[in-house]
Amino acid sequence: MSEEDKHHGEVTLEVPKGVELKVDGHKITVKGAKGEVSRTFTEDFIGYSIDGGKLTLTAHSKRLPLKKQFAIMKTIRSHIKNMFEGVTNGFEYRMKIFYSHFPMKVNVKGSELVIENFLGEHHSRNARILENVKVDVKGADVTITGINKEFVSQTAANIEQATKIKNLDDRIFQDGIYIIEKSGRVL
Repeated sequence: MSEEDKHHGEVTLEVPKGVELKVDGHKITVKGAKGEVSRTFTEDFIGYSIDGGKLTLTAHSKRLPLKKQFAIMKTIRSHIKNMFEGVTNGFEYRMKIFYSHFPMKVNVKGSELVIENFLGEHHSRNARILENVKVDVKGADVTITGINKEFVSQTAANIEQATKIKNLDDRIFQDGIYIIEKSGRVL
């Protein structure tokens, strides 16, 4: 194999203790104390290999510049780190229900968060809860937990978007459900 045919770059990632990592082509499965998360990465020019306690991502594209390949590999590495964090510690978002005009009634029904009486509306607003995400409503506090960061954050975004106010002055009508904390970081 000539020097030109070899891979252009590689990025390594240390597998934490107590975490089991499995690579099947482009599908990465991470198992830990909190559960199991799988994700398939579609970039066909990146190879994955496990050696000891390290995961190595190797790029071998001739059509992409080296800088772009490293950017993509580092993004994938960040996603895998989030998977490690999720199966060991989990993710938690905290939200707060604010209203000044009409008291809202918020509860979980199946895979949806139902918001009733938002701004005095007669119909309810619904926010989809993604799979393996737990939503807990206690008074004015909403807690969202799970092991998949994308699913937890998307569920929080769905809830926030469900109470988006249109055609009213947002300086006066500040009612809604807002994210106030992400996994220990107060916003």
